[in-house]
Amino acid sequence: MSTYKAINLVRHLKGKPGPELFEVVEKTVPEPGDGEFLVKQAFMSMDPAMMGWMTGDTDSYIPPVELGTVMRSSGVGEVVASRHADFAVGDQVTGMFGWQEMALTDGKGINKVDKKIPPEMALAVFALPGLTATQGLFGCGHPKSGETLVVSGAAGSVGSIVGQLAKAEGLRVIGVVGSQEKADWIINELGFDGAVNYKTDDLNAKLDELVPNGIDVYFENTGGPIQHCVFDRMNAHGRIVVCGMIADYTAETPRPGPSWMRIIKKRLTIQGFTMPDHMHKAQELQAKLAPYVQNGDIKYRTHVLDGLESAMDGLNLFLSGGNKGKLMVKI
Repeated sequence: MSTYKAINLVRHLKGKPGPELFEVVEKTVPEPGDGEFLVKQAFMSMDPAMMGWMTGDTDSYIPPVELGTVMRSSGVGEVVASRHADFAVGDQVTGMFGWQEMALTDGKGINKVDKKIPPEMALAVFALPGLTATQGLFGCGHPKSGETLVVSGAAGSVGSIVGQLAKAEGLRVIGVVGSQEKADWIINELGFDGAVNYKTDDLNAKLDELVPNGIDVYFENTGGPIQHCVFDRMNAHGRIVVCGMIADYTAETPRPGPSWMRIIKKRLTIQGFTMPDHMHKAQELQAKLAPYVQNGDIKYRTHVLDGLESAMDGLNLFLSGGNKGKLMVKI
């Protein structure tokens, strides 16, 4: 192959994402220079955070994607050419490779993954979702056995791992989802103690039933009306990890947050959390996550789109709730 496909962002996101924001381009396959290697992507991750990266907002935790450049994303692939001392042809690697079939890199931020691990599992568990869940839960949520945790987006790639890690640590875990199928999956397959369907349930009544003794840890992935209902039930010295707010990513005006009065009354700790601050600990986090996977505590499922160009419409699955499991693109 002398050329490969890439997708550039050419317009900022306003409203829902779609193909009109992107341009498909052909690029010449590069030869690695000293200290570089070439990766052929196998699977490319799709994440709600991408919608924030596609705006022109410069006041955020990570710079926006520059117009006319390859759209940002993480992925898993194989090293196909190398002039780097630490990466050999045949190595399986994960990293921020972007919306493209091949990526040239100097190795910064790239991590090796055991070739025995299937690439789908590498991306769904040991790449960004697992790293985010592990760092967010243990580094910010500080879970303790016997406590109650609520996680929104509980059937998603991050939320499902957060809930399973918490169960393995002896917590009572309630997941917030958007369909009965997802509720059944997190309870019957993942072992959650209960589920709230934010589309059909009376939120306050359901939480009264499921968390009669209040909530100690809330892992926030979505925002929306459930946020206030959970906040009003936080116990003293509770911890809230704010990881995602997909309900507000495409809103012109974000919803108002809960009252600060309860923060004082209940001495709550609320921490905004994004994984780019912690990527230097990727290998350490993978090592912490691995025993849970080996013990059978972590199950996952994937929702695979076919072909690079499917990414241009794929982000809308997050807005509709149509994705089931870790959303990714097979290249």
